[in-house]
Amino acid sequence: MSSRRSRSRQSAGSSRISDDQINDLVSKLQQLLPELRNRSSDKVSSARVLQETCNYIRNLHREVDDLSERLSVLLETTETSSAQAAIIRSLLM
Repeated sequence: MSSRRSRSRQSAGSSRISDDQINDLVSKLQQLLPELRNRSSDKVSSARVLQETCNYIRNLHREVDDLSERLSVLLETTETSSAQAAIIRSLLM
């Protein structure tokens, strides 16, 4: 462990998160990522897990935007007072 890291840990007291807790959280993140989920036998760096997490979240945002756009287009072609339009509006909210 670097001396800077140990100094910061000592100055922060018990409010700091431990290395074991960080490793556990990174492992949990890895299990949530489809790209890395089945690589438990391979050693994946924490940096890679965090990078893949960021990529995955960006992709999810893009998918949400795309689906919202598709629903908006569908709503434009649907009679506004229909039950189907109400369902689409509820999905867009």
